[in-house]
Amino acid sequence: MAGGSQSYEGGFKLYRYDPNLAANIVFIVLFAALTAGHIFLLIRKRVWYFIPFVLGCTFETLGYVGRAIASKEAPDFTLSVYIMQTLLILLGPALLAASIYMILARLIRLLGAEKYALIRTTWMTKIFVTGDVISFMAQGAGGGLMAKAKTHSEQKLGENVILAGLAIQVLFFGFFIVTTVTFDLRMRADPTPTSLSVTSPWRTHVIALYACSVLIMVRSIFRMIEFGMGNDSVLMQSEAYLLGLDGALMLIVAALLLWSHPSRALRGYKEMTAASVGGDGGESGRNTAEGFQMLPGGGREETGVKTPRGGYAASSDGTGAGGSYGYEMAARPGRYSASYER
Repeated sequence: MAGGSQSYEGGFKLYRYDPNLAANIVFIVLFAALTAGHIFLLIRKRVWYFIPFVLGCTFETLGYVGRAIASKEAPDFTLSVYIMQTLLILLGPALLAASIYMILARLIRLLGAEKYALIRTTWMTKIFVTGDVISFMAQGAGGGLMAKAKTHSEQKLGENVILAGLAIQVLFFGFFIVTTVTFDLRMRADPTPTSLSVTSPWRTHVIALYACSVLIMVRSIFRMIEFGMGNDSVLMQSEAYLLGLDGALMLIVAALLLWSHPSRALRGYKEMTAASVGGDGGESGRNTAEGFQMLPGGGREETGVKTPRGGYAASSDGTGAGGSYGYEMAARPGRYSASYER
């Protein structure tokens, strides 16, 4: 139904339709349920890097609350509610993406696959999250300009700033997808020893990351086209486009990562980092589920004499090409041990 929204200078309207109350209530209920589930796992599993994701789900929930309020205001819509729902729904996916970026670097370190990453894992999260923050700030600034706009040119400026923010998001997320695909293909061609012994469902989680990445990318491209075509475009004249190409896709993202939660895929990561003394994400201990290994001081694995229990004993002369030996104490399966050197 065509909305009776008041017009601003240049023909700009807050809405060119009347928001559907029932449809928006459905989105409120679904996003609220998924947010509650993510909050529960966040606290129970103590995965604090997933806080941005939970905030993103909260933004989405409140954004559709704003749209439900707007549906009761027709035809005299208020600018404050319009700005509220626009910004929250616009910015929510940027927060979802921030946590997704952090998952990949942790997964690569867990699997001992740093050599398969396009960029160092210590820089990976910093680079992608920095791009996400820039995108977030640009979209927020554009929304602020739209809120204060008094003329059509000022309104258009706000839309262009939002468009630039979305373009930054698409650029960085595209690079993230390339990084994920490269890592996955290299792992399939030559799996790391650790990846073969890790019991967590990390492969399923990689598939979930693929799906979430494609969904966020499709949504971001849609919003770019929407803002690029302007306030009077066909995409702005029907609520179905926003609900189907933004809201529904973000619902699926939230549901996918609740089903394949990173706390399950990254099982053992906390123990690994706790045993590390080598810096950010470095792993000085190794997964020693099968006994204990001898490591030369230079970090190259030394061939020892395998014992009946599956461990390794030093050679009788105590010497080797690597110089001094480091010892790793035996650990139970799934646990990580620190290294000791003499």
